[in-house]
Amino acid sequence: MTDNPVAVVILAAGQGSRMQSDLPKVLHRLGGVPLVGHALAVARTLEPEQVVVVAGHGAEAVTKAVGKLDPEARIVLQTEQLGTGHAVRQTLPELEGFEGKVIVLYGDTPFIGEDTLAALASHHADVVVLGFEAEDPGRYGRLVVTSRGLEKIVEYKDADEATREIALCNSGVMALDAGLLRQLIVRLSNDNASGEYYLTDLVELARAEGRRADVVTCDEAETLGINTRTELAAAEAAFQSRARAAALENGVTLSDPGTVWFALDTAIGRDAVIGQNVVFGPGVTVESGAEILPFCHLEGCHVSSGATVGPFARLRPGAELGGDVHVGNFVEIKNSVLDEGVKVGHLTYLGDAQIGEHTNIGAGTVTCNYDGVSKHRTTIGAHAFIGSDTMLVAPVTVGAEAVTGSGSVITEDVPDGALAIGRARQATKPGLGVRLMQALRAKKGK
Repeated sequence: MTDNPVAVVILAAGQGSRMQSDLPKVLHRLGGVPLVGHALAVARTLEPEQVVVVAGHGAEAVTKAVGKLDPEARIVLQTEQLGTGHAVRQTLPELEGFEGKVIVLYGDTPFIGEDTLAALASHHADVVVLGFEAEDPGRYGRLVVTSRGLEKIVEYKDADEATREIALCNSGVMALDAGLLRQLIVRLSNDNASGEYYLTDLVELARAEGRRADVVTCDEAETLGINTRTELAAAEAAFQSRARAAALENGVTLSDPGTVWFALDTAIGRDAVIGQNVVFGPGVTVESGAEILPFCHLEGCHVSSGATVGPFARLRPGAELGGDVHVGNFVEIKNSVLDEGVKVGHLTYLGDAQIGEHTNIGAGTVTCNYDGVSKHRTTIGAHAFIGSDTMLVAPVTVGAEAVTGSGSVITEDVPDGALAIGRARQATKPGLGVRLMQALRAKKGK
């Protein structure tokens, strides 16, 4: 966070042809969310007045995704991809009247850190470029710095041998005064080999105006851009490694860290225990002292302190588990609230349900919540006992301390304290079982 007004522009218009995909590059997932979600998340740490995303290739899909990730972000279109300078120019109508610092990020560069972004936002120079010392500078643009600050950015193809020896490289991320941006960006030229308008040319234009340009540096790992599936896989490995290390550092027990997969926003309290082969999708909170046993998949859910989940359980969006809840193996829960002390041992589906405290759900129970058109809710009161293999045909309510018989199909509300049995009467035919099997075997033998 900075005391000065900040706006963030995120460039997300590229096709990403090297990904070999019909999906826009910034929508490929890293840590459970689209790449652009990482840029949006770090941008919000500055509490900016505005966030503007530039979409181009696959603009409809990018707009939809950004709307889910950050509903307050504004979208502008770059109908022709004519370079980074041209992309930022499309944001000027959205930035009209804004006075402060504009930071330009990239939707395919997911690892820019909060501290780095804060340093860019608080720097006093008129133009600030994010640079990094590259282990192998390769074909990166070089930052030429003197005692007067950043003199210029030289692209590799235009650099002489002395300039190519410089290890300080350009990440592409930039921060500059909004008024200066409006003044200079209209003066960018596309008189170059690519015929594009480069944002980096703003440095020389600013210097010509007597403005100061400078460099903020970060670790090279923060500047990793994603251009290929191989780079995406490497980025996922790096993200997971960092997330596991952070969880361990924060007091979470990971039984086998290398098999646990985190999402960008996974939140786990200290003294929680996470077993092997657990996958966290987006939107998961696990409170302190909870335990997730091996081979579970969680997404969009909340697990309270003292609860245990798994093994082999699935918590889907809207699952809310109260304190000391037990969810056992092969249980799936979706859009349901389980109050304190509820036990759901095994082989059960609870969807669109409200379960009262200390209720026991028997094996094989199903809330039949979908009629083919609409979803319906099941409500079960506190201290109820749902017998194994009960089908609860929603909408239906089972009262507090009520009981359902095993194998029942419950289609009507059950009052508090009542016993409900809804199954066909058993008919027993003496000797018929043996005769039936003999007949079947004889038929098969023929």
